Amino acid sequence: MEKVRLLVLEFAKDIHALWRYGAPFPTFLKLIGTLVLCLIVMMPLLYPLCVLAFTYFTCEGLFLRGLAQYTKFPEGFTFGVATAAHQIEGAWNVSGKSENVWDRLSHTRPWMIADGTNGDVACDSYNRYQEDVDALAHIGVDFYRFSLSWSRILPTGRVDFVNPDGIRYYNALLDALAEKNIEPLVTLFHWDLPQTLQDLGGWANPKMIDYFRDYSDLCFREFGDRIKSWITFNEPYEICEDAYGDDKKAPAIDSHGVGNYLCSDTLLKAHAESYHLYNETYRPTQNGRIQISINSIWYEPADPENAEQVALAEVANQFKFGWFAHPIFTEAGGYPTVMVENVALQSKAEGLPKPRLEQFDDYWIKRIRGTSDFLGINHYTTHLITGAGVDPIAKSPSWLKDIGAVTSLKVGTDSASEWLRVVPTGFANFLRWCKSSYNDPPIYITENGFSDRGTLLDYGRIKYFNDYLSEILNVIYDDGVNILGYTIWTLMDNFEWRAGFSERFGLYKVDITDPSLPRTPKLSVEYWKQLCATRELPQEDRFKEPAVSSPHKPFKKPTLHDYNPLRPVVQYVLSNPIIGNIFGLMKGQS
Repeated sequence: MEKVRLLVLEFAKDIHALWRYGAPFPTFLKLIGTLVLCLIVMMPLLYPLCVLAFTYFTCEGLFLRGLAQYTKFPEGFTFGVATAAHQIEGAWNVSGKSENVWDRLSHTRPWMIADGTNGDVACDSYNRYQEDVDALAHIGVDFYRFSLSWSRILPTGRVDFVNPDGIRYYNALLDALAEKNIEPLVTLFHWDLPQTLQDLGGWANPKMIDYFRDYSDLCFREFGDRIKSWITFNEPYEICEDAYGDDKKAPAIDSHGVGNYLCSDTLLKAHAESYHLYNETYRPTQNGRIQISINSIWYEPADPENAEQVALAEVANQFKFGWFAHPIFTEAGGYPTVMVENVALQSKAEGLPKPRLEQFDDYWIKRIRGTSDFLGINHYTTHLITGAGVDPIAKSPSWLKDIGAVTSLKVGTDSASEWLRVVPTGFANFLRWCKSSYNDPPIYITENGFSDRGTLLDYGRIKYFNDYLSEILNVIYDDGVNILGYTIWTLMDNFEWRAGFSERFGLYKVDITDPSLPRTPKLSVEYWKQLCATRELPQEDRFKEPAVSSPHKPFKKPTLHDYNPLRPVVQYVLSNPIIGNIFGLMKGQS
């Protein structure tokens, strides 16, 4: 820079001398021409430098979004693994446990399970829970999310008889976790309702509010000294829509457009009563926290420039996630307005005197609002909205028809599950939406995972985790989304509900054809072991799938958030090796 300064000074002195001693005008023209020629030659360097400086100092966040690749997780960010009682425990009728709705479905309608399996033995975690804990300790996770079996603890579903073996089993599991310094994150209800309560109407029966409160009370009292993190319900959408509004989950009532809304009324009230019970009676002495885990497919417009599709995607997200999040996490409370209005219009068209879904009264709006210490999110995939109308698979009446939009799975790449499309950017957009829609809540990702057919070299799963975790880092650092922890689904291949064992989500492979049910670690175990140890995304080639013959990558339709008008300029700037080196020095000093 000093040489440049001296050259400029010499050039200025020469010009001044020529003018002072009356040099002829053509001489000045030659000098000006030489200067212009120098500028033209220097433009490839000067232009990108100017753009770089302007962009870096005025639009630094936007500029770095397209360049930075975050790999390190913030201080205090926690990692865990999730399972569910019916999917892993087995021992379906052992030591006082009673029948639950999944036992009934898989035994009486086995054709409804894809591979004809059931949860009678599953992964035999009832007898092998110590192996589960040892596997968790090997990976190095901070917490273990598991669920309590209501029918193992209360065989009648009511508190008139407490099964001592149920209490013994969960105490033993909690003690084993404590020995390994693994925190328990415990779900009270993960879909396995005692059949005795389903015989009374299940979640369509308002009496379930009292039954669930009594069950919660017992669990808080028996286990609350060691459990400091509770989840009331796992995925209320699946419980109400898939189990009562359809036949995709047990008890497969298929009361479409009616039973699903009766269920949501009861479930949200039951959740609120359980929360208030813990908050008022147990929190002062146990010092724990309690939340709900809400799942969502994220809906995006097939064409981000299409205003109708954009609006309909918002409607769909309110129907899916907002159905249970809006009553708890917004200042207004209650069901989303668009949901109430849409169902009312459809109900009127059907000739009904009253809507199939009615807004809560003022008492319950206030009672439900604010009843979660964190926003628990279960997320796996993104789908598209292609336009207005009745979706081809919608029944009448139904939740899907009430939305008034047509959906599509033509997005991302596939997995072993038809519904699970791999769309990492959709996850990021969903998290940003949650931040803006629900007043920037503290968030725990309580489930996220990928299905395949059980391969040990599970590169697809590792890539899924790596890409989705990268998007989490992006929204934490670039958008300030308050994400505190992440939960892997799942520890080992298990009974995946109506898919049976045909779709595998586990870090450990379980061979159900072998009576000893051997558990074999997949490559993803080593990926997670390293991540938990370093708190940084592993970058080694051993975690990447070897190059395949086809160089083609799957097409990903860009979203509005993906578009960055500065990207072409940035790419031009960095294509210049001199500028690239300068930018590298700037980053190293920042």
